Amino acid sequence: MRGVSASIKRPAAPHGPLLVVMLGLTTAIGPLSLDMYLPAFPAIAADFGVPDAQVQLSLTTCLIGLALGQLVGGPLSDRWGRRRPIVFSVAAYALVSLLCALSPSAPVLVALRLLQGLAGGFGVVVARAIVRDLYSGVAAAKFFSQLTLIFGVAPIAAPALGSAVLRVTAWPGVFVALGAIAALLAVLVAARMPETLPESRRARGGLAETARVAGRLLTDRGYLTFALGQGFAFAAMFAYISGSSFVFQDGYGISPTAFSLLFGLNAAGLIGVSQANRRLLDRFTPTRLLIGGLVTQTCGAVAVLVAAALGSLAGLAAALFVVVASIGMVMPNGTALALDRYPQRAGTAAAVLGGIQSVVAAFAAPLVGLGDAGTGVPMGVVVLGFAALGLLVTTTLRPRQPHELVRADSPP
Repeated sequence: MRGVSASIKRPAAPHGPLLVVMLGLTTAIGPLSLDMYLPAFPAIAADFGVPDAQVQLSLTTCLIGLALGQLVGGPLSDRWGRRRPIVFSVAAYALVSLLCALSPSAPVLVALRLLQGLAGGFGVVVARAIVRDLYSGVAAAKFFSQLTLIFGVAPIAAPALGSAVLRVTAWPGVFVALGAIAALLAVLVAARMPETLPESRRARGGLAETARVAGRLLTDRGYLTFALGQGFAFAAMFAYISGSSFVFQDGYGISPTAFSLLFGLNAAGLIGVSQANRRLLDRFTPTRLLIGGLVTQTCGAVAVLVAAALGSLAGLAAALFVVVASIGMVMPNGTALALDRYPQRAGTAAAVLGGIQSVVAAFAAPLVGLGDAGTGVPMGVVVLGFAALGLLVTTTLRPRQPHELVRADSPP
């Protein structure tokens, strides 16, 4: 198997920092779309004269769009190649962002946010597929760790960037800034990103063939193990994202500034672990590191529940740091292991992977709201439940294979 994969000629591409920047920024479109305009919520609601809930609906539609964009973009990139779809998606994102800035009403903004998420999700999934075109196995896991560096910085920088824009202009300026970033990225990608999926390796057939491949993915025990394992781990982190502001600010009374510092510290931990993961891959297999990350997250989740039950702010903050930071080891290895099984259908495999992650995480947010959120106990229960599920799935369902990375479809 290794001999066959070694004989494949990889397409030429700008290996190094430029590739990391291009794909990292494309992947970061998701958190930028979700977090950069959060400080503008009160201004948008006041400008349109609508309740806060109606503005928050634009966040929901963007999330839906991100999920749909991945499910559509992945299979299409398997048929059309990678370069045209990623250039088109980033350019479309820039255009829709500018239209968001011109929204005359809240319902129009809500609808445009769906399209914005759709374009963003399209680019995210193609970026993952490009990594799989160029790298496999340990090399892919290392590259995904590099992407996590930019992906992790995005949620830290986005609210601060949005606040900076609001100091000099009104809320439409946030969407103008998003559009400008995407437009510059589209020019860069169009100029420097070559095609990484040659004609000979592209998918043939229509929707029926795409559905057949997706069905095969959903019945592949190995693929599902890694997809669900990282999906449950991500849901544990999403439960923290959904509930932490209520727990820390309402339950423990800390200021918004202090909460932002805690949020940033946790994101910094995720970045640090993702970069340590690159080094550890020289000594350990991706599967061992994936399981190690899931064990660490589960232990941290136990500590979250205990600290919440005891009402310990310091203990809760420290335990959540462990839960979030462990994602820096789970996501790069889980993604690489799942996509390595389908080199011929990397776009579709990345699409289903993103879809599973989004669907599982979507269940986390409403569960956190059950009970008295201010105590942190409901959040702790949900975080522990998803973390434990991720560890259980990965350790019990993972096929016992003689090699670390075994592909379910072989290259031509």
